[in-house]
This record gives sequence, structure tokens and C-alpha cells, in this order.
Amino acid sequence: MKRVLFSLAAMFLAASAHAGSIDKLHRFLETTKTLRADFAQIVVAKNGKRPQQSVGVMMISRPGKFRWQIDKPYSQLLVGDGEKIWIYDPDLRQVTVKKMDAALGSTPAALLVGGNSLEKNFNLRELGEREGMEWLEATPKSPDSGFEKLHLGFSGDDLKSMELFDNFGQTTSLAFANVQRNPSLPAANFRFVPPAGADVIGE
Repeated sequence: MKRVLFSLAAMFLAASAHAGSIDKLHRFLETTKTLRADFAQIVVAKNGKRPQQSVGVMMISRPGKFRWQIDKPYSQLLVGDGEKIWIYDPDLRQVTVKKMDAALGSTPAALLVGGNSLEKNFNLRELGEREGMEWLEATPKSPDSGFEKLHLGFSGDDLKSMELFDNFGQTTSLAFANVQRNPSLPAANFRFVPPAGADVIGE
């Protein structure tokens, strides 16, 4: 009897240790209110030539708020305040503003900052293990999402990587480092006021 109980316990622990990537995504969203991480981004065009590389910082405050700040090689800032998304290009001194619902929809950002009802907007499929991470695929149900599919890679309970495949054959790969779950983030990080003299385009 003890051997049977031990075997059942071992099976339960093994199943828990190797929880599926979809379960990990659900658990990640359910237990994450705020998130901060450094990111390295590589964008590869359809022809595979001259990949664009950039680095920056991502901050999220669920639901609905995020800050995506590219520092190098060119500065760019995206801020979602829960109602609007602001995209600021300091070199051009130009601000583009869009309504949050219209801009998010079934986009990758919706996976991280939206609600927990993922299956409403995405079809989810487990991809198994690769590069030491558990991967899943999210395919948008809306034909107007602007991208074909999204891959998310988890190491343990932490989101470590994303791969975005858009409708033009372009692939964007993101690697996250120094991930902080539920840190205290100032509310000012998720507000944006256009700088004086900047051109504002959109809503």
C-alpha cells in the first residue's frame, strides 16, 4: 500500500513539475499583477537579410496598462494607459495615439495585459520543449489582428521568450531577462503626456 501511495505521489509530482505550457500561461496571468523585464529584440524580414536588433525595458500593470521602452539603437516609447496607446518617436518628435480596444484586440499585448479569457481571442496549442523552455502557440481568431501566430516560451513559471510571426513574413524574437514578478511600479510609468512641440497623430 505504501508503495502504491509513493508511486501515486511521484506521478503527481512529476505531472506538476512538467505542467503544460498552456497551464503555465494561465497560471502566469492569474498570479501576475505587475511585471518588469529587460528585453532584447531581433526583427528578421521575410528575405532574412539584415536583422534589426534593439534592447529596452518592458513594464506591465494588469489589466490594460503597459510601457514598452526601446533604448538602443533608436529610442521609441509605447505607453498603454488603459484607454489609449501612445507611440512616441523622439527623433521625429511625433506621437501616434490609438484607442486601446482597437489597437489591442487580438494582438500579442492583449495576451499579457488583457483579461484571463484567452480562448475568447486566441486558439492555444502546446508545442513541447525547445531550448530548455516549454512553448505554446497562440493563433488569433480575428483576421484583423495583424499577425499570423505567436509563440511563448516558459522556463519554470517565468515567461522568457516570445516569437511573433506577422502577416508579411516578418519574425520578431524577444528574449526577456531580469524578470520581476509583481514589483511595485509607479503609476506615472503608465501615463503619457505629449512633449511640447511634438506632432500628435490619431485620436
